[in-house]
Amino acid sequence: MILLEACVDTPGGAMAAARAGAGRVELCANLVEGGTTPSAGSIALAVERSDAPVMVMVRPRGGDFLYSGGELEEMRRDIAVAGELGAHGVVFGLLRPDGRVDQERTAMLIEDAGPLSVTFHRAFDLCRDPFEGLETLAALAVDRILTSGQAPGMPEGLGLIRELVAAADGRLGILPGGGIRPSNVGEVVAIPGVEEVHVRAARARPSPMTFRRFGIAVGSPYEPDEYRLVDTDTEGIRALLEAATAV
Repeated sequence: MILLEACVDTPGGAMAAARAGAGRVELCANLVEGGTTPSAGSIALAVERSDAPVMVMVRPRGGDFLYSGGELEEMRRDIAVAGELGAHGVVFGLLRPDGRVDQERTAMLIEDAGPLSVTFHRAFDLCRDPFEGLETLAALAVDRILTSGQAPGMPEGLGLIRELVAAADGRLGILPGGGIRPSNVGEVVAIPGVEEVHVRAARARPSPMTFRRFGIAVGSPYEPDEYRLVDTDTEGIRALLEAATAV
């Protein structure tokens, strides 16, 4: 039997996925950026109300996977919260500036996770050498690697996924994900050694709002760019304060 892990961004999504037969869910926030850490309330409700085990994304922001000391501390605390709230496991990924898996910090977070299941997420798809990365993660005893085969989606990365499953040789799981559809899932589950797949089954629905104000967007137009970081502009804040107090 193939285990289907569903990527969701709400407790309601976790419940719906479990009802539909998902054997596990990955709970995220902010899926437009590939997923970030969900709120404590979201984790608690998903764990309480979903019949499927809940894996919690631990990612402090969008963008790259090279984290500052403060961001690492945030991840450590988020792992603790996920465990306290009853999550089945956590999902994270860290890279070094040279594109290799950050072995030292990954080991630290695995130790923090303790008995929780650990998935190294699609940061793996941005590492410089997938087979070196695989060996590093196998040595760290990560439970599984989520990967599209270092391609935009599973269909394009199928060849590398097949090679990674063979190289893993049962030491850790290879969890194929990215662009998996009913029309192509058979290709990946046919690979000997693939025991689970990661999917995002979503559909759009209209807002129930009857009053609508058009022409105002609360968010910004977004195009994913893993190598562009957005930080707080302290000088910009100072300039705004100066201008405001000068009125």
